[in-house]
Amino acid sequence: MTRHSLLTGFTKATTASAVIAGVDLNGKRIIVTGGGSGIGIETARVLAAAGAEVTIAVRDVQAGARAAALNQPVRGAGSIKVSPLDLLDRASIARFARHWQGRLDVLVNNAGIMALPQIQRTAEGWELQFATNHLGHFVLTVGLHRALASANGARIVSVSSNAHRISPIVFEDIMFERRPYDEWSAYGQSKTANVLLAVEAGRRWEDDGIIANALMPGGIRTPLQRHQTSPEMLELLANYPWKTLEQGASTSVLLAASPLIEGVTGRYFEDNNQAPLTDVADSETGVHAHALDPQAAEALWERSLQLINNTAPL
Repeated sequence: MTRHSLLTGFTKATTASAVIAGVDLNGKRIIVTGGGSGIGIETARVLAAAGAEVTIAVRDVQAGARAAALNQPVRGAGSIKVSPLDLLDRASIARFARHWQGRLDVLVNNAGIMALPQIQRTAEGWELQFATNHLGHFVLTVGLHRALASANGARIVSVSSNAHRISPIVFEDIMFERRPYDEWSAYGQSKTANVLLAVEAGRRWEDDGIIANALMPGGIRTPLQRHQTSPEMLELLANYPWKTLEQGASTSVLLAASPLIEGVTGRYFEDNNQAPLTDVADSETGVHAHALDPQAAEALWERSLQLINNTAPL
């Protein structure tokens, strides 16, 4: 696998359709989690328009079906299907993985929640952002390993955020059982986990021909910001230089389908290019070293297996 730094020539203004212009995805089978709204449905739409058979995996099947109906590609291209998936329910994830038949060319781990103002926990006692954004996708990814391996060149796309810079994985207290809860630290930790999942999956499954990369999509006005209701945050959101959905989905689509990504794995991208390393704490761009740390990636994988009591299909 190549280890060069990748600059594509695309920019933050490039749309999802533009990054795979001329790419034929006919016959490719793709899953997009959280594909019923926001950049998820735009990612699905563009990949299907290029010929792929896209399954959007969503908790709200009715909303997903409405989104799929509105975004079906033109005749002769691919298709968008809907399948139920609850990332907080291991039985739901196991059913999804068990019912998947045949190979899987691309898994886009896109679903997520952001900055819950009060701590919430799952039935297992896990902090909700870490459980949703990381653990649910971890169980799904491991459960689909065989399908990915059978594709002979599969890709995993992990949607992260520049919020990863806020926190590494605090292995001593991942679930905020002893330290005070902070919504942004919890979100940042989960987004670091998204990157580390790609780093470790790419390392473990290299011999299966699987590549895995993470990305920051940029700021896109979607339901993800629904918990940000303070006057200060509302003012910030009102003046933020938002990307369009078409621009926001572009880096996900690039990593999912562009030939430029062949052989590139374990990297973090933003604005359609590999991000440089940075140690500036409040930097809006670049990737912090703790998100690419191979030791942290391996440790998180093992801790994740421990947390789910090895119940993920292996």
